[in-house]
Amino acid sequence: MAAPPDTKRGATYEDLERVPDTMIAEIVDGELFASPRPRPRHAVAASALGGDLNPPFQQGRGGPGGWWILSEPELHVGEDVLVPDVAGWTRERLPSMPQEAFFTLAPDWVCEVISPHNERHDRIRKMPVYAREGVRYAWLVDPLERSVEVLRLDAGRWNLLATHRGDEIVRAEPFRAVEVDLLGLWGESRP
Repeated sequence: MAAPPDTKRGATYEDLERVPDTMIAEIVDGELFASPRPRPRHAVAASALGGDLNPPFQQGRGGPGGWWILSEPELHVGEDVLVPDVAGWTRERLPSMPQEAFFTLAPDWVCEVISPHNERHDRIRKMPVYAREGVRYAWLVDPLERSVEVLRLDAGRWNLLATHRGDEIVRAEPFRAVEVDLLGLWGESRP
């Protein structure tokens, strides 16, 4: 007896919309992924980073301006739907915000805050999509390891530029114009 034909279909946006609001849903390579909302350490790291970058790069206060810095934007790139923790577009490439509730233009920079439950998804599934779409820079922030990996896309491959750890104060591409105090990402402050 012959096996029935494979009727498996890729996940659709309608599938994604059925995921409860208490979760973050993405579609990568036709597969639906749903993750719980971030835990406190994850949320602190993403919020602190956005707070550090928004004034100098989006608003031009104490920095060069010229960017949009957004938390959890929904990206529709090819058949994939991704939600990076933080992302940035140069205003040269994205002069104004789209009317839709999502972005079809890949960012210039993404930040993924990794944790034990999402690290594999972020590194193995999402990073290749970001590379395919030409995202120029990526930061992988790990609050448990207290580290920030800074990557740049060169000839379609991610190259590790630096790994910063602990209580460093860093200047990292593409935001070298200002310092980022890593302690803030871990929910701490200097005495």
